[in-house]
Amino acid sequence: MKQNRWLALAVLATGMLMVVLDGSIVTVAMPVMQRDLGFTPEGLTWVINAYLIAFGSLLLLAGRLGDLLGRKRTLLAGTAVFVAASVLAGLSNGPAMLIAARFLQGAGSAMASAVSLGILVTLFPDQRERARAIGVFSFTGAAGASLGQVLGGVLTDALSWHWIFLINVPIGLATLALAVPYLPADRGLGLRAGADALGALLVTGGLMAGIYAVVQTSGNRLLTASLAVLLLAGFVLRQATARTPLMPLRMLRSRQVAGANALQILMIGAMFSFQILIALYMQRVLHYSALRTGLAMLPAALAIAAVSLGASARLIHRFGERTVLIAGLVLLTGGLGWLTRLPADARYTTDLLPVMLLVAGGGLVLPAITGLGMSGARPEDAGLASGLFNTAQQLGMAIGVAALSTVAAARTAGHLRAGAAEAVALTDGYRLAFTIGAVLLALSIAGAAFVLRPAAAGAPDEPATATPATGAAAAARGRR
Repeated sequence: MKQNRWLALAVLATGMLMVVLDGSIVTVAMPVMQRDLGFTPEGLTWVINAYLIAFGSLLLLAGRLGDLLGRKRTLLAGTAVFVAASVLAGLSNGPAMLIAARFLQGAGSAMASAVSLGILVTLFPDQRERARAIGVFSFTGAAGASLGQVLGGVLTDALSWHWIFLINVPIGLATLALAVPYLPADRGLGLRAGADALGALLVTGGLMAGIYAVVQTSGNRLLTASLAVLLLAGFVLRQATARTPLMPLRMLRSRQVAGANALQILMIGAMFSFQILIALYMQRVLHYSALRTGLAMLPAALAIAAVSLGASARLIHRFGERTVLIAGLVLLTGGLGWLTRLPADARYTTDLLPVMLLVAGGGLVLPAITGLGMSGARPEDAGLASGLFNTAQQLGMAIGVAALSTVAAARTAGHLRAGAAEAVALTDGYRLAFTIGAVLLALSIAGAAFVLRPAAAGAPDEPATATPATGAAAAARGRR
């Protein structure tokens, strides 16, 4: 039985790796897709945006449906949709077909990803084993993005861009074949326990409008953002009064859970933006190829692997999630701080490699914040907590990349108008973005220090939502 739990974890990690690889592998092949399919520059952005909108807006709903209809069933259905959409994307012969396929990929990813953490926390009720499992799961998400850029360069150069999507098919089919026997079966609570159709429409529409407002490059962003705020406010009011709410508001009463999700938006925004912008710097300023860029980022993936798989679980068990989170954030802040002095003619060994090694802090941050974000989930709400956690992560990615990319582009454009050389102008734009990212991480350290303080003795954070295992662990940390 114990062996089956670790095989189930391997299935969950493989599914996560497939989703993460798909997100990063696409960026390498976009110039080739633009040429082959006749995308306009603005239309090409929708290869990513269509995926982000579907993925980010459906996570919360998919997580709750997993609790109601069964998390295993939801994961299997999502993986099947993702595989079918990958075939459609790989066979695309025009922009419209590819964008539609990417939207479906996002929907399938949301269904599979939203319940993965919920399955994990029910598989590993012991705190120490759970920390090890979360370390493995977090590694696939953190390092998979770097590996995706390497794989994307290889597949695009050796075969064609079609294979960056078709490679998902054998991985997805293997995941489905192993998930059936090894993932635990669960019946779910039934739709009567939370079939709030109006709430589902409000939250899905609100998240979709919010993410669209972030990623759109033209039109009235303020109007779209205002619509998102109204819909999400309506969702909160609905959950406070609904007889069977889609998201019981008790989920947000835990300071640990609410704080971890809020901090995610800040730190993931900085971390994911770094990954995108440093790749652009290497390609546009240093003129690295796509494959060389991926290989240059490989030390970051290896450093994250060494920390998340080798040390994070032991450190979390010894010192607690909050302390490990702060330590990892300090390393990441140092990495982005190092980039604030980045020259236009950087040398890899002295200017970039130290940053790739400091990114090992992600191997501490991601398992720790995941443990905190899932700490207050009842067994019957584990899918919803997983969906909420992933939604905050996607919002952080979308907002961070949009904001920091815009800042970098504006600074670069100003220098170019003043007659600066392109490499110098680009570098200064990226330096400004990295500076803001370092500030966001510093704010995350402050938030972790003050918001995620352990509850005082005799005043538990939220007993109504804590599981026995996590409550015992919190009490043990409070006595240290």
